[in-house]
Amino acid sequence: MKPDGEVNPIDTDYQVGQDNIALKIGPFGLDIHNRVFLISGLFITLFVFVTLAFRDDVAPMFGDMRGWLTSNLDWFFLSAGDIFVLVCLFLIVSPLGRVRLGGTEATPDYTYAGWFSMLFAAGMGIGLMFYGVSEPLSHYASSFGGTAVENGVRTDWAPLGAAAGNAEEARKLGMAATIYHWGLHPWAIYAVLALGLALFSFNKGLPLTMRSVFYPLFGERVWGWVGHVIDILAVVATLFGLATSLGFGASQAASGLNFLFGIPLGTTTEIILVVLITMLALVSVVAGLDAGVKRLSEINMMLAILLLLFVIVAGPTIAIMTGFFSNLGAYLENLPALAMPFGREDVNFTQGWTAFYWAWWISWSPFVGMFIARVSRGRTVREFIICVLLIPSAACVLWMTAFGGTAIDQVVNDGYTAVTEAALPLQLFAMLDALPFAQITSFIGIVLVVVFFVTSSDSGSLVIDTISAGGKVDAPVPQRVFWCTFEGLVAIVLLMGGGLVALQAMAVSTGFPFTIVLLVSCVSLIKGLMSEPRD
Repeated sequence: MKPDGEVNPIDTDYQVGQDNIALKIGPFGLDIHNRVFLISGLFITLFVFVTLAFRDDVAPMFGDMRGWLTSNLDWFFLSAGDIFVLVCLFLIVSPLGRVRLGGTEATPDYTYAGWFSMLFAAGMGIGLMFYGVSEPLSHYASSFGGTAVENGVRTDWAPLGAAAGNAEEARKLGMAATIYHWGLHPWAIYAVLALGLALFSFNKGLPLTMRSVFYPLFGERVWGWVGHVIDILAVVATLFGLATSLGFGASQAASGLNFLFGIPLGTTTEIILVVLITMLALVSVVAGLDAGVKRLSEINMMLAILLLLFVIVAGPTIAIMTGFFSNLGAYLENLPALAMPFGREDVNFTQGWTAFYWAWWISWSPFVGMFIARVSRGRTVREFIICVLLIPSAACVLWMTAFGGTAIDQVVNDGYTAVTEAALPLQLFAMLDALPFAQITSFIGIVLVVVFFVTSSDSGSLVIDTISAGGKVDAPVPQRVFWCTFEGLVAIVLLMGGGLVALQAMAVSTGFPFTIVLLVSCVSLIKGLMSEPRD
């Protein structure tokens, strides 16, 4: 799409898709970047084969791999997260915030409502359903239980210094820790990459693919192996990040179906769910961005808002409304300590929770970043950062306050223990069971998990297809079908080869190298913005 108004385009002889191979296989056409598609596809295929062939051997290996990465590199992930937030805050207050994506005269392609729906559903959906009750409850319980030390090392899972025996302080600390994982930091990761992709595509005239962001640093070399490696890493990280989320979604949907209808729990049920939901995602993929993802995202938002309003009204309404502000205050108060990368004693919290989360968000960032970039043309940098960073963060605070706060209130004030005794994927349904209309709301919860699952798989397939097609956004539909099917297959293989531990291990292992890519992209982004005309 041509820019509207003034821009400072990059002069390059590279044409989108010039390294692509166009094939015709029967009635199906393919248009793929030969190296990116083939190498990433072969690597993932080899991984699937090895995991299936040596299933008993790889399961413990996945657990060891995740443990080593998070315990040795927790400082690196925490430092990177802080850098992304600082870059975003700098762009909001600096004159660079006046740069408009798509040119000085560009206008937004989507309304605020449609825009928020798509970026929120793509960025956080399944995670909010899975962790909305369980994480605040977990941090509250570990904080209330206090610290425990063996051989000079803390063995408890409480954040910071805990709040032993003090229910109110434990609640505040638990909610602050939860918001830390779902607020500014993850959205800053998405915003930095999304902004770079949008700028270099809409303003600089480069292909909508990861390598384009690095043009100010590497010049024409981004069209060679430097760019190939960046795009291959993006494809692999995105696929494993998505597979992790799909695994969480399948386990929660299976738990909900068991809770409501007595359907047996287990890997078989989860695999059947992955297959069924992947089929639904295929239908949406074929429909395209506006007819498929946009429509599903808007349906999702309406259902999510209905469920949220129900919990606010049926739960401890006053506590939720006042808790929103007190939780936000607790988050801001504890943020410097929670974000400190060095000298931490709460090692289980930083390694088992924060380091995993940051690696997971980063592995999702090519997918979410490119998706946000595609729907954000016409926004100024300042508007983009404020909306992508602050509004979804505020929505996450409200969601966690309503769902997590209700569960904590049930435990503290009502003595309701079923929610704490339930398995992690079932805790949402256990919380809803103590409220009116439990059967209806639990069913809506399952539908939300499924539709979030579909929108993530759908939009992820569009993004991976764009990268593996050399930046073409109109590549043949069979390619999107291939990647959507592949995502489901990888999720199934990982569930068979070690369950959620295997899924988490692959998200962390692909998130680590991509963290380095993202940090370098921040420098390139600022260089690119400095050369642009401003409103």
